[in-house]
Amino acid sequence: MVNRRRLLLRILNGSRNVAFSDFVNLIEGFGFRLSRVRGSHHIYAHPDVPELANLQNVGGQVKPYQVRQTLKLVERYHLRLTDDAGEGTEETP
Repeated sequence: MVNRRRLLLRILNGSRNVAFSDFVNLIEGFGFRLSRVRGSHHIYAHPDVPELANLQNVGGQVKPYQVRQTLKLVERYHLRLTDDAGEGTEETP
């Protein structure tokens, strides 16, 4: 499993290849939780965000546009990333 902070920096620096499991770990670090699965769509909800995050696992990767959409939610609602141990918070870059 990849360090959440390191993965976020890699994505923000333009990486388009993001493993689905790593991205799920990252958005869970922002407080999103799996709400439901419908077909290939994994729907994540956050208690402080009225919008949902939709992710699809395609060949072990998350779709790049879904990464962008989810990170826009993080930015719009000023969500904070918890560290990998679940303790404390870190500011998003």
